[in-house]
Amino acid sequence: MLKMRLHLMRHGQVVGFEARRYNGQADVPLTALGIGQTHGYAARVMSVPLTAVYSSDLCRSAFGANLIGTQHHLNPVQDPRLRELHIGDWEGLTWDEIQLRWPLEWQARLNDLVNIAPPGGENLQQMADRVRLVVAELLAKHPGEEIALVAHGGVNRVILLDAIGAPLTQMFHLEQSYGCYNIIDFFADGYTTVQLLNAAETET
Repeated sequence: MLKMRLHLMRHGQVVGFEARRYNGQADVPLTALGIGQTHGYAARVMSVPLTAVYSSDLCRSAFGANLIGTQHHLNPVQDPRLRELHIGDWEGLTWDEIQLRWPLEWQARLNDLVNIAPPGGENLQQMADRVRLVVAELLAKHPGEEIALVAHGGVNRVILLDAIGAPLTQMFHLEQSYGCYNIIDFFADGYTTVQLLNAAETET
């Protein structure tokens, strides 16, 4: 028996995307394309009988949740535990800037993404712990229902990896394009199936 169907989206393209910059928990706005991508995934769930909508409290994700909520006459719930990885002192910097200023820390994190955090930030395990708490709560709260969740690339990857039983070390073996759409079915016996992965409306 189906326990819950999760319609999982990533926010659309953000301002400054071309600079390969770590936005993390910075509240960066969407580009015009990102707004269009948001309308794209909102259209995908227009006819879905959603009972709830959730999102990160960062504006790039909350925008999509508000749009979906308006379509379905639902009040979205914003949860800060669904924020992107906290990147600490590297917030807002480009990859080149970080490698220049923190070469040893950069390499250490590349060698162990799961356990090594950027200075002042969190590691993948810490992010996964908070995201998993939210997913467990949603499963308990919405038995037999379909819900939408608009979050971030890192957050979505944690949820998807757990769904297929893969470790966090495989984080970047799953792509999550800007504005993408995923579907995950959770069953009462604990079995989980990814029905749709990284479906995107436009090129990113």
